[in-house]
Amino acid sequence: MSTREEAAPVQSHSPSAKTTPAAMGEGAPPRSVAARIVGRIGSGLMQFALIVIGVFWLVPTLGLFIASLRSPADNSASGWWTVFTQPSQLTLRNYAQLLSNDSFVASFWNTIAITVPSTVIIVVIASLAAYALAWLEFPGRDWLFLAVVAMLVVPLQIALIPIARLYGSLGIFGSITGVVLFHVGYGLPFAIFLLRNFFAAIPRDLLEAARMDGGREFTVFRRVILPLGGPAIASLTIFQFLWVWNDLLVALVFAGADTQPMTKALQSQMRQFGANIDVLASGAFLSLVIPLLVFFAFQRYFVQGLTAGAVK
Repeated sequence: MSTREEAAPVQSHSPSAKTTPAAMGEGAPPRSVAARIVGRIGSGLMQFALIVIGVFWLVPTLGLFIASLRSPADNSASGWWTVFTQPSQLTLRNYAQLLSNDSFVASFWNTIAITVPSTVIIVVIASLAAYALAWLEFPGRDWLFLAVVAMLVVPLQIALIPIARLYGSLGIFGSITGVVLFHVGYGLPFAIFLLRNFFAAIPRDLLEAARMDGGREFTVFRRVILPLGGPAIASLTIFQFLWVWNDLLVALVFAGADTQPMTKALQSQMRQFGANIDVLASGAFLSLVIPLLVFFAFQRYFVQGLTAGAVK
């Protein structure tokens, strides 16, 4: 074979012959404006813009905190932002007076006595009910789940008067027990719906393997469902805790003078034109601290619960 014949195949497979514009065509189509905007979301400029938006979002909370550290005279005379030029306005006198107020301290403990049992009872009952609706076979299971979903659309306000009459006949109107039972009753449908959908996404093979190893239903629930359902349970705990802690409507209707939570106690401190901003600001900020601590304590599980099922 001649040298010319050997060189011919090499020339036909030359990379330059394959990478010419004619061989590649016209190339990829130009990106749209929306695609370019989405592509820049992760850029430093977009992250800086999101940080700025987050800072502006926190401005009301910062103003509330600074107003709680100023005297009534300073709050009436100027805005809270003047503290940056006159830091001598800052004082802890408002918090000292608030914490020495027996009525407010009692309302703080009432809030804990209402929120903690309401959250714990709902999480326990909803977890068991969600497991039963997701993995146990019994007659009418689907109809029962549809009834739970239907109760999600029932407005809270339509049950206030009937429940108030029922509480009056039972002798628990104005008590902490009545407030807790109302929160539990109206929190269970959403809690069961949330956990049931999460538990149903757990692979069946894990449950069958636990049953083949001799585990009873409660053992399967404790050893398989609870560890895998931790993110959803943590999300439910945060939601329920915040809803009950910040509730005002149920407290206004069912809580008495001796059992009122902080939301009702702060509402009762309103004067004409809201002149007692020092009391309201310090009390509102104190009522804000506990939910923030709960949220940051369960933040990791909360994010896992929100993103569960997004990636398969």
